[in-house]
Amino acid sequence: MLGLVAMIALAIIGCLGVLSLTDASSDRTGTVLVWTGSALVLAFALAPALTGTTDPLDPRRFAVFGLAPRGLVAMLTLASLISIPLALVVVLAVSGVVVRVDQGTSPALAIVGAILAVLTCALAGRVGFALAAIAVREGRGESVVGLLALGALAGAVPIGVYLATSADAAVVAVGSVAEVLALSPFGAAWAIGDPNANTPVAIVVAVLTLVLVWTSWAWLAQRLLSGSIRSTPGHDHAGLGWFSVMPGTPGGAIAARSTIYWLHDRRYLMNVVIVPVAAAISIVPLLVAGVPLEIAILVPVALAALFLGWLPHDDVAYDSTAVWMHVASDVHGVSDRVGRLVPILLFATPVLAVGVLFSVAVHGSWDVLPAMIGLCASLYLSGLGLSSIASVVAPYAVTRPGDNPFRQPQRTGSSGVIAQGAVLFGSAVVSLPALLWTWRTVAGDAEASMLALGLGLGVGLAVFVIGVAIGGAVFRRRGGRLLELAETA
Repeated sequence: MLGLVAMIALAIIGCLGVLSLTDASSDRTGTVLVWTGSALVLAFALAPALTGTTDPLDPRRFAVFGLAPRGLVAMLTLASLISIPLALVVVLAVSGVVVRVDQGTSPALAIVGAILAVLTCALAGRVGFALAAIAVREGRGESVVGLLALGALAGAVPIGVYLATSADAAVVAVGSVAEVLALSPFGAAWAIGDPNANTPVAIVVAVLTLVLVWTSWAWLAQRLLSGSIRSTPGHDHAGLGWFSVMPGTPGGAIAARSTIYWLHDRRYLMNVVIVPVAAAISIVPLLVAGVPLEIAILVPVALAALFLGWLPHDDVAYDSTAVWMHVASDVHGVSDRVGRLVPILLFATPVLAVGVLFSVAVHGSWDVLPAMIGLCASLYLSGLGLSSIASVVAPYAVTRPGDNPFRQPQRTGSSGVIAQGAVLFGSAVVSLPALLWTWRTVAGDAEASMLALGLGLGVGLAVFVIGVAIGGAVFRRRGGRLLELAETA
């Protein structure tokens, strides 16, 4: 029931976001619809494979009825049109029709585009489910297609507000990408009726896309019905929780166990709550010191990125004696390192994404958005990479499971201070190039923004990969020492 209420609420928000573009120019309305529509098509196509979602309309479920393959495929296609995620696409499409007709677009073109867009999303979802059934061969977890589709739908609101009120250079870049998407299989249907798009070409691309996804779906469905895929759909994983969602690999098992810890252990919950709050509070002394709001608002999200990347720096010690399972089962070091980072990635990534958008919106100039993304990515990813090394090189005693998270044990050495300082200092040092070019962007050099983005992403990903690799190698070499620490700390 709660999920249904959330879907309805987001549908209303998305509808209002699109309808708010009535007073905007037609080219900006088209950009919003093409961007959001392309995201929806991509979400429907990729969600089943990325999440291991169980397909309620798997053709193998209905093979026992003895229907002809073509008739069954047609019936399942019609049935796929009746779902809450697709209903939300219909809401967005209808809202787009209303806005475009109000702006002078032909009602016939607007309606045709909306119909093609809805059908493309539905069939893209069918193809995605079929490919997931062939590749994964079993379902894992609850359906999250609605969540991904809703995420793309909700994106219409900030994009719509931005494009309707902004006039800076970022609009040109967003519009240029939208022009490419409008002629692609993802956004062609959503571009039909846009006075600034090549409507005849968009119609041809949209129709060809629809034919292609329908043909692909029919062929894949017949392959499933032919028996070449013999696994039973809808395999029962009830009661396994996160273990049914994560991949069935050593790294996936570690990720599931770590996620359960992060969601239920008070020690983790304290860190998760304190870091964003402390970062937000840091704006107060800046404002008191006279720093302008448009500058001070950018600092908390950068600090949050730094400390969120720092959080797993002693994750092995937080495991306590549970780390023996990893050592005894001879888990590959990289699997251990990556699995432990999954919970913080699931939590921190969306928090930082929202934080960056909010801070840039308050700042007022969207030219700094790429620079802030690069800076936060560098601080965050490099912190995770260095934490992967620190947690096995210099673990230190922490609060035992079940104890008061504010009660810290006595330590006989300085390894704890060294590990914490090394991760924080190292993340800041390697992020200096991104920080420098971000500052130049804030100072008015708009051309430095993309360079800050490239430097930040490049440095962050490099340190992340290298840190995971080094941490994995050290974990295999120091397994016995880690067990000793877990028993005596």
